[in-house]
Amino acid sequence: MRSDIIRESAIYQNILQEGKAEALFEVARNLFSTGMPLEQIGRITGLSIEQLQYLQASESRESNQ
Repeated sequence: MRSDIIRESAIYQNILQEGKAEALFEVARNLFSTGMPLEQIGRITGLSIEQLQYLQASESRESNQ
């Protein structure tokens, strides 16, 4: 298969988006640890406040286990 056809496939795009999301989550996790406000993290990452709150809650649950 040609690489341009692969790049256009829905599966490839989905994998690419998941990878980007995971990278943004990692950046957000690092910024949480600095004490940066959620609004500022949202402006930097493009994630919504709701997404950041969920991620922050998930991180808290994982660290308490």
